[in-house]
Amino acid sequence: MKTDNDIIDTLESLEQFLLSVENGGLGLEGVAGVGMATNNSDGRHFVAVFNDKQQLLLARWISDEIFETGKELVRTGPKRH
Repeated sequence: MKTDNDIIDTLESLEQFLLSVENGGLGLEGVAGVGMATNNSDGRHFVAVFNDKQQLLLARWISDEIFETGKELVRTGPKRH
């Protein structure tokens, strides 16, 4: 998994990450979606950016709290633009 070792541990940081993905600020090409998941090998949670073939482009670790409280933000997208 292609990950950044910084852990997203606030809703504001999650929102900023999502805005960066939307605005092309991370240099990713072919972004089709974002989702949250759990790593099967160690149980850590992450937010993932996928292309249209469901291939992982980028992932960022998230805290357990953000995994629980940030689901709606990931589902509906950030409100600020």
